Amino acid sequence: MRTAGEIYADYKIMPSLQLHQLRVAGVGKLICDSYTEPINTHDVLLECLFHDMGNLVKSNLSYFPDFTEPEGIEYWERIQVEFIAKYGAEQHAANTAIAREIGLPDRIIEIMNQTGFSRLPSIVENESPELKVCQYADIRVGPRGVLQLDERIEEGRKRYIVRMQKENLPDRGHIFGTAVSEAKDLERQIFSHTSLKPGDITDATVAPLIEELRQYPVS
Repeated sequence: MRTAGEIYADYKIMPSLQLHQLRVAGVGKLICDSYTEPINTHDVLLECLFHDMGNLVKSNLSYFPDFTEPEGIEYWERIQVEFIAKYGAEQHAANTAIAREIGLPDRIIEIMNQTGFSRLPSIVENESPELKVCQYADIRVGPRGVLQLDERIEEGRKRYIVRMQKENLPDRGHIFGTAVSEAKDLERQIFSHTSLKPGDITDATVAPLIEELRQYPVS
């Protein structure tokens, strides 16, 4: 039986990315633990703990240089080359390939493949509480910690504008404008079935769960 932390080590996942996934799982756990309708907490935690395992293939390591310490940017660039050689340069394909290697069930991989900021409208319409919680948990966590929904969307919008300018990406800024109402709808759906309020989910409430989730048994 391997733990999430052992799997992160096996795949040489950057500490910052480990912490991101652990925080997302922490948000998911807080919601699941207070959910008043049936929900599969194990499925939510597995998806959250491993949803970004292939993220390195598309990462620009210069954006957050402090995230590459203490090993340094050259070390992580070498790991990135190894990841791309093995899994390709497309993040979602890399995520799926790693999920299968880890031995995650097909239902978890299906949730992974249905999440995404641009998929918020279909997620709001979907009946799966696991999918809703996984997507919401990811929305709530920025590069440096747990944020409230409006803060997180604005942080993502600003970061995308910087990437768009640096990497000559297509202008998709309109997504963030429409996403606010969709994300709010998702938030309302989720918290109509919990004893929590959105403001109860913070870095301070997630932090005590990090090491517990690092030891979460997977396979």
